[in-house]
Amino acid sequence: MIDKNSPIPIYYQLEEYIKHQIDKQKWLPGELLPSEREFAEQYHISRMTVRQAINNLAAAGLLYRVKGKGTFIAQPKFEHDLSGLTSFTEDMKQRGLTPSNQLLYIQLHNQPSQIAHKLQLQPEEAYYEIKRIRFADKNPLAFEIIYTPKKLVGELEEIHLQGSFYQYIEQKVGKHIIVGNQTIEGALATKEQANFLNIQTGDPVLIMERISYLDQPTEIPIEFTQTIYRADKYKFHLTLHRDEKTKG
Repeated sequence: MIDKNSPIPIYYQLEEYIKHQIDKQKWLPGELLPSEREFAEQYHISRMTVRQAINNLAAAGLLYRVKGKGTFIAQPKFEHDLSGLTSFTEDMKQRGLTPSNQLLYIQLHNQPSQIAHKLQLQPEEAYYEIKRIRFADKNPLAFEIIYTPKKLVGELEEIHLQGSFYQYIEQKVGKHIIVGNQTIEGALATKEQANFLNIQTGDPVLIMERISYLDQPTEIPIEFTQTIYRADKYKFHLTLHRDEKTKG
């Protein structure tokens, strides 16, 4: 497994071995990983080398540490396909998981702001600000902030936000969401985000910002949403197609 004559660094060889064991389900989520000492003695390598490999895999979200107990195999990350416009609730149900929300805050604003500009609102037109924690099988995965125009969604109450916001818009309000533009970037969790997501301040997170539009009125924003995902639990997937015009 470890070839000391290989030009490939030993710590990287160990990383690949551990990943292989996880991929083949020989080590399952929640299982205790062998200790640094056990790896070092079995493969006759330094504990510093073992520690580097384990640190790298922990940073990638494949392993996690419990103080005083050791290092464990992490649950696989949720993979979100970016090729379609789906809600968190729809995404979790497709995986056979039970989605739920905890509504933290709902407030009506009507002052000019960058948010109002994103929603293409006129001065003094009102919009809601909604903060929710999103859960899958009772595990916190995302912290969500939704901004939506009052003129399009009507009077919002807590009961309207217990499930999918998209489902409420399409089934209760009777409007059809057709397209969304979104960006994704990495960041470090703020104190507020860490508290809601059950992580540490400064832990890595993925921030997705999305503006979604209605078909009628034509291309009018129905939401501007910022969702903060736990980077140790979530990853995004997108299939790319090469444009024939770029070849040559």
